[in-house]
Amino acid sequence: MLGLIAMHLNRRAIGTILLGAGTVILFGPAVVRLFAQPQNPGTSYSPSAQEQAPNRREFTVTAKDYHFSPDRLEVSQDDLVKVTVRSEDVAYSVTIDEYRVSKRVPAGGTTTLEFRADRAGTFPFYSNLTSDSRHGSTKGQLVVRPR
Repeated sequence: MLGLIAMHLNRRAIGTILLGAGTVILFGPAVVRLFAQPQNPGTSYSPSAQEQAPNRREFTVTAKDYHFSPDRLEVSQDDLVKVTVRSEDVAYSVTIDEYRVSKRVPAGGTTTLEFRADRAGTFPFYSNLTSDSRHGSTKGQLVVRPR
């Protein structure tokens, strides 16, 4: 019977079914905890810092005259970070080694980086282009405060 049903499903339908099953497996326990009643009457459920939804932090950085502005970005650990970099003159890149992020910014254009700041610390970001030695001064800092 199962073989007969599988013959009538195309790849897209099978993929949708598998995606739905995976979603239930991944998020099912979180949904149960979200709606679970506290064990002791009179107490309320408060999710721990790990269970709380991460904050979303968005920044716009301008690259001009071989400098980033602002050149310091501050977030909290586990924040979802979105950085839009806009060039006002030549092409740049923006690289954060510790987060394995590197993207090129076209001359006069924009590019966006998105990542989860899962490690606390101070991490440099910079333009790694070598077409002009002035790219070496295009630097900034990402500060990730621990939770």
